[in-house]
Amino acid sequence: MSGIKYKVIVISGKGGVGKSFIASSTALLTASMGRSVGILDADIHGPSIPKILGISNPSMIVGSEGIEPALGPLNTKVVSVQFFLPEEDLPLIWRGPLKARLISEFLGRIHWGQLDYLYIDLPPGTGDEALSIAQQVKGLSGALVVTAPTELSKLVVKKAIRFCNELKVPLIGVVENMKEFTCPKCGTTYSIFPGNAGREIVEELGIKYLGSIPLDPRVSECIDAGIPYTLKYPDTHVSRSLKEITEKIIKLLEEVSS
Repeated sequence: MSGIKYKVIVISGKGGVGKSFIASSTALLTASMGRSVGILDADIHGPSIPKILGISNPSMIVGSEGIEPALGPLNTKVVSVQFFLPEEDLPLIWRGPLKARLISEFLGRIHWGQLDYLYIDLPPGTGDEALSIAQQVKGLSGALVVTAPTELSKLVVKKAIRFCNELKVPLIGVVENMKEFTCPKCGTTYSIFPGNAGREIVEELGIKYLGSIPLDPRVSECIDAGIPYTLKYPDTHVSRSLKEITEKIIKLLEEVSS
């Protein structure tokens, strides 16, 4: 992985906050800004990146330098355990050592080539996959932390932040998903979930608040259809918010290294 400039993990601590959607969207937006990008789906038990990106027939071959990733939208390089399963709904009923070995295979045998960015979508929590990535990937550029506005999400995401601190993974910042909903008929904006977890976390822990993303039913529609949302709806509030967040990520990382 020495040919990859910036390696970013996307972590949430809990499921249901839209982490994989944000990981895939920021990766595509990074690619749209002229960077070469890879996406590693490290969620072994619930891989969702292929579905979100609409990759249904991946072409992965073994070359002289290792396994070549599948190609996703905007020439992104994508790897997921889903590509190796004979059936879409086949579960992997594995214990920790097998999962750690698979992560090692992904990191050591995949030929990523020269990339500007590799986004690593972690599963919820701070278990085997997250620990293996944090310990084995040398020179992690940082962690993008995804939360929802609720108190429960705040509590669990703080555990993810402490995980990063314990393993000395730099924190890029916090993204607050599903912050609000604007009615398309009357234009009124509603806070669907009570709380302000994203702002409270950054104020309490002194890390960056990268921005919030509103609710849009079309996000779910695109995921179900296997169509990348930001490519189909580039001018919505959600896509504009994601673009601003991605620009901040790129600026933060590239200014540090310059």
